[in-house]
Amino acid sequence: MEINVLQIKDYTSVIIKGRIDSMTAGDFENKIMEILGGGVTKLLLDCSDLTYISSSGLRVFLVAQKKMLATGGVLRICCLKPEIKDIFDISGFSIIFSIFSDVEKATSD
Repeated sequence: MEINVLQIKDYTSVIIKGRIDSMTAGDFENKIMEILGGGVTKLLLDCSDLTYISSSGLRVFLVAQKKMLATGGVLRICCLKPEIKDIFDISGFSIIFSIFSDVEKATSD
C-alpha cells in the first residue's frame, strides 16, 4: 500500500494505492490519524488506485468518518472501482459515506 497526500481546493486528499488488508490497515490508520491530528476539516479519500479492501480497512474508513463527524468535519470518498464499490454496498458502508464518482464532483461544494 502506498499513500500520497495533496491539497485539492480546500480538501486534504489522501490517494490510496494498492491493498488495505490486515497487514496494511494499521499503517493506513496511523497515517489517517496523523493527518486528522493536524486539524484537517475536509478530507477526501481518493480510491482510484485502491485494488482491495478488507474488513480491517473498512474499519479505518469508519474510524475516520466518526472522527470527522465528531469535529464537524467532512469526509468524502471518490473513485471507487466497481469491485471496491460492491464491497461498500454489501457491507452497508455506501449509505454511511458520501461517495463520488470523481475528484471534481467530490471537491465541488
